[in-house]
Amino acid sequence: MTDLLIATNNRGKLHEFEQLLTGLTVSLRDLSYFGVNVELRETGSTFEENAAIKASGYARLANSPALADDSGLVIDHLNGAPGVRSARYAGILATDRDRIEKVLSEMSETTERSARFVCVTAFADQDGNLLRSTTGICEGTIAVKQYGKNGFGYDPIFVPNGFDNTFAELTAEVKQKISHRALAVAKIIPFLHGFFKL
Repeated sequence: MTDLLIATNNRGKLHEFEQLLTGLTVSLRDLSYFGVNVELRETGSTFEENAAIKASGYARLANSPALADDSGLVIDHLNGAPGVRSARYAGILATDRDRIEKVLSEMSETTERSARFVCVTAFADQDGNLLRSTTGICEGTIAVKQYGKNGFGYDPIFVPNGFDNTFAELTAEVKQKISHRALAVAKIIPFLHGFFKL
């Protein structure tokens, strides 16, 4: 069976990709499987640029086709922050809790709570040639405090439109249908079927 590198060491993200790509008869592998312990610098100013950096760079390092994503939370009241800095918003060593608390403190005085999760996936062949990228967007609002234990990242404070619960309160089955990552991955699956001739 062919290997496909999912360019992450985040077990939560790898598990999410495993659920979203169940129809592909390829083995999904993370960076550790290939012995890649280099962390590429995400120097892009957009989700698209950072996804491309990771897909191309890690494909070359692992000598494997690679699917990478860059995603983040875009909050209108914070002028688009945390945006591409979502993972580093409260500092390099910050935890999910630290990042959530920073956002909630910055939102404490406002009723303008519109936000969206954005995900861009990028696929590169084993030589690092970028072949396709797709975008998924999930609109919603920021809750006034954390709710739920599922998911990761900012999931406990993001309420998708049409729901009364945060991503962290929704089941994996529901999230797989509506999340930004699910929408982006759904768009790239037909290309992956063609690439791997499945």
